[in-house]
Amino acid sequence: MPQRAAPLVLGIAGGTGSGKTTVANVILERVGAENIALLPHDAYYKNLNDLPVAQRALVNFDHPDSLETGLMVEHVRALREWRAVDIPIYDFTTHARTPATRRIEPQPVILVEGILIFAEPALCGLFDVKIFVDTAPDLRFIRRLKRDILERGRTVESVIHQYETTVRPMHLEFVEPSKRHADVIIPEGGHNAVAMDMVVARIESLLDKR
Repeated sequence: MPQRAAPLVLGIAGGTGSGKTTVANVILERVGAENIALLPHDAYYKNLNDLPVAQRALVNFDHPDSLETGLMVEHVRALREWRAVDIPIYDFTTHARTPATRRIEPQPVILVEGILIFAEPALCGLFDVKIFVDTAPDLRFIRRLKRDILERGRTVESVIHQYETTVRPMHLEFVEPSKRHADVIIPEGGHNAVAMDMVVARIESLLDKR
């Protein structure tokens, strides 16, 4: 009996608010969500339950050390071997993992999304296709400001402080340099219809070959 082909592993990176989720959603819609196992890197933030709540907010969440990337690497490798995984569920309002996990079943496509995924050699080496979403800094900041206020209960002052002290410096140190690892750079993210047509066509071609 022939061995089953390994799933296709896609990585979508880019700065905060760049439109990575929009790109992922376009791929999910056009390739078929039923064919894709989605792994967000920010589900793997380290558990800070042992820290007082006031101290959790002081952690640099934009540095690679804030994420348990080793666990994500294990999960991607397991999915490539057609084994299901249970990924963490992170609560951004409390800066801690919840007791629950989410079961991810293996699929023909593994889609990994996150700001720092190309900055981690062990993780970056697992991707068959690497996509970087490139968006102007002012648009990214506005999107982050809206998201953190509406979805994560942050104040305007706290978002601005975090952006100035950790988000922007870490973007310049880790995220922007990681762009050189990308196979495809998409300006304007999922709203770039021409680029998305090319990406989806490439994914479908690689799947056909498998």
